[in-house]
Amino acid sequence: LMKKDLLKQRKVRILVMSFLLFALVFTIIFGTLESPFDYTLSNIGNHFNSEYRAMFITWALICGLAIQFAIVSLIRLEEYRGKYCVTLVALATASLIATGIIPAVLEEHPFWHAMHTVTSGLTALFLLLSLVPFVLFVSRENPRLRIVIGVWLVVIWIGSIMMLVFLGKTGMFEIWFFVSNILFLLYLSLVLFEEKIVKLSVLYLKDKENL
Repeated sequence: LMKKDLLKQRKVRILVMSFLLFALVFTIIFGTLESPFDYTLSNIGNHFNSEYRAMFITWALICGLAIQFAIVSLIRLEEYRGKYCVTLVALATASLIATGIIPAVLEEHPFWHAMHTVTSGLTALFLLLSLVPFVLFVSRENPRLRIVIGVWLVVIWIGSIMMLVFLGKTGMFEIWFFVSNILFLLYLSLVLFEEKIVKLSVLYLKDKENL
């Protein structure tokens, strides 16, 4: 049973990190198809051609699901019991996918453009409400990670706000937000899964010695 759990954790870690790395590369590639200093991801996905449009919807789907899969896997790994956390990250994913699907061409679809703006804002809000309570719990359970987690949160949220202030609502602001969140989840996945795997490995070896 212990060996099975050990193998399971290793497989989940590989899946989580592979999915996040794919989302990271996809975000950078899509966000730089046109100048991210001049166009947001929504602009790229809605104002050029049908291929970019399809890529935008695919990016939203992959990025949202990768982030959700990572957070839910980490919640289960750490046995976090926070209320609504999984629901909120699912809402963040749904909002991001809706943002990709809803057309954002103001001149042609003013109502849908407004809805697109709302769903993009909800994506950030739901992600904040789901991720921050969980990582604060992790920092309490793992005091050695407290400073590192604090720095990551500053990099993500203060960095995103600074990008918005100095560069405006551009692709660079959006790329910073998603790339920094994905990198943070990659870091957490690497550290927390490794810690769990080492503990299980030690217990497994002790159990074998006692046989």
